[in-house]
Amino acid sequence: MPQPDDVPASAPVPGGATNAGAAPPDPATVEKLRATMGSLSTATLRQLDADLPWYRGLRPDERSALGVVAQKGIASFVNWYQKPVSPAWVLSDVFGTAPTELTRSISLQKALQLIRVVVQVVEDRVPFLAPAADQGPLREAVLRYSREVAFAAADVYARAAETRGSWDTRLEALVVDAILRGESSDALRSRIAAVGWTSQARITVMVGSAPQEPNAGFLNELRRVTGRLAEDVLVGIQGERLILVLGGVQDPAKAYPRISELFGDGAVVFGPDAESLVAASSSAQAAFAGLTAARAWPGAPRPVSSEDLWPERVMSGDDTARRSLVRTIYRPLLAASNGLEQTLSAYLSLGHSLEATARALFVHANTVRYRLRRVCDVTGWDPLVPREAYVLQTALVVGRLAPAQTTAGPGGAAPGTVRAARADQSATTTLGRAVSL
Repeated sequence: MPQPDDVPASAPVPGGATNAGAAPPDPATVEKLRATMGSLSTATLRQLDADLPWYRGLRPDERSALGVVAQKGIASFVNWYQKPVSPAWVLSDVFGTAPTELTRSISLQKALQLIRVVVQVVEDRVPFLAPAADQGPLREAVLRYSREVAFAAADVYARAAETRGSWDTRLEALVVDAILRGESSDALRSRIAAVGWTSQARITVMVGSAPQEPNAGFLNELRRVTGRLAEDVLVGIQGERLILVLGGVQDPAKAYPRISELFGDGAVVFGPDAESLVAASSSAQAAFAGLTAARAWPGAPRPVSSEDLWPERVMSGDDTARRSLVRTIYRPLLAASNGLEQTLSAYLSLGHSLEATARALFVHANTVRYRLRRVCDVTGWDPLVPREAYVLQTALVVGRLAPAQTTAGPGGAAPGTVRAARADQSATTTLGRAVSL
């Protein structure tokens, strides 16, 4: 293998340095190149139109911008052939102010196709531009020049992609922050459209701790995994917290545990479904309230629904959780028939014993079982499951402590019996002990 000192003087120097050791070009060839630049440009544009179907489909202003790039490329080649220099000139001389327009008009693949056509036009005319003795060096110069232009084009697109990526990240962070703050405005809708959000399905906010060092590799992995499990995703990292806004999750029972593995240590909480991205603020607030209260339930699953944390959220002072318990559990129990609220209260206060509840209510044990199943049908929470019974007991407590006009049953009178009052007192005492612990 030849060493650096053995490289021939006529070979191109790595890194695009000057080719000082090469023989100077024939002045007559240079003059002929300058004299034919106009015809070369015309031939190039004609060849682009003939060889590239996508070029013919461009708008007139886009065709004009690319034509200017091609003409500048030929003019710069003549200057470079006369005096080879460092390729730094390529960005300014060939592309000029066109990089932004270029990257918007065509892809990098199409840009390289354009460069190939320009080089081919010049190379095909080498026999007419130089005598036989100078045709070899001229062809070599064309190839070296095309290499530099191709690398410069790749650099233009890479810089444009980095700029767009940085802007997209900032815009995504603004959208996530606006959702967390509950902003609902035309500006938020335009930002949502700008980040490319398209999902019209269920939207959920999931929060937890971020990894120790969330670098670009972590974000790429996060987007790759969530991209397979959800239609859309927005990512926000605020200090030590990681926020995901998920749209169109196909199978939450499988997707949520997989996504939670990407979070840092600690609890991961997801909020209730929202109808739209603009309305996702309630889901985000519930998720953050659940994350604050999650440490009160050491055995909580990961991830855990913010609704499963209603008791802990009530104890931490979350008024939204209190209203939710009253609306979704306590009021439906009051509105139901067959004394469901009294049966549930007695069952919870008597140690979850079916026989003791039956004796206290002067009914058969099967009647108690039936009523407890009805409680599950009405509220969605099963009193025979210890954790769900705890949620139901909390709902009874906060419901009875709520203002009378908000919990009154039909006819305006809040139901209550001596047995219910005793059950209420027992449930309140149990909840107070849990708070003190």
